[in-house]
Amino acid sequence: MDSGIGLLAATAAVRRLRPDADLVLSLDPDGMPWGPRTPQDLTRRAVAVAEAAAAHRPDALIIGCNTATVHALPTLRARLEPGIPVIGTVPAIKPAAAGGGPFAIWATPATTGSPYQRGLIEDFADGVAVTEVPCHGLAEAVEHADEAAIEAAVAAAAALTPDEVTTVVLGCTHYELVSERIRAAVQRPGFPPLVLHGSAGAVAAQALRRLGEQPAPRAVADGTLTVLLSGREGSLPEPALAYEEGRLLATVSPAR
Repeated sequence: MDSGIGLLAATAAVRRLRPDADLVLSLDPDGMPWGPRTPQDLTRRAVAVAEAAAAHRPDALIIGCNTATVHALPTLRARLEPGIPVIGTVPAIKPAAAGGGPFAIWATPATTGSPYQRGLIEDFADGVAVTEVPCHGLAEAVEHADEAAIEAAVAAAAALTPDEVTTVVLGCTHYELVSERIRAAVQRPGFPPLVLHGSAGAVAAQALRRLGEQPAPRAVADGTLTVLLSGREGSLPEPALAYEEGRLLATVSPAR
């Protein structure tokens, strides 16, 4: 679940690990973007999207959105667990800090500098140089597959990223869809290859662990796909097909 197509990265990661999994994508085009909403309003929208997905009796629910995880995870767990395990998405600050070098966290303006993100930095990156980079308009540009806006937003965030940074944490799930553009914008000549840390792979693996399942990437690819748009059954939004992850999911058979 997510407000928009930021969930593509985690969903595609699940698809690659378990091609036989039936997937339910629950988006909220009527209420997006969630970022500017109050925590209470965002939680209300997230609960509605989650309950629309829960009606399909999934084995687990992944919150494919950092902002929704920050504000709505406790409420969603209280409503759905233990019947449906709820897996949140947390920025990969811990593995980035383990690398030891200076790193940057690219996140939405609402998340940048938030007590939540600062808490993760204090818990996992004490003594490591960290730069918080607000990425104005990048999530919205990715959501609409607006090439010019993506280029401008990535360039603006890259300009705020210190030259000595060796690692970038992608603190918004939308950013994982344009990770190679981010790499190209931040990589400095003469510096070691830039390391990017997203969350999709770890979130997909955690979902399988919560279910006691094992990856089976060679399983028969017979899983189905159901798309919910603010609770209504529909199809993948057209901008999703601009990304590799969206095209992968477009090949999955619709549920019958």
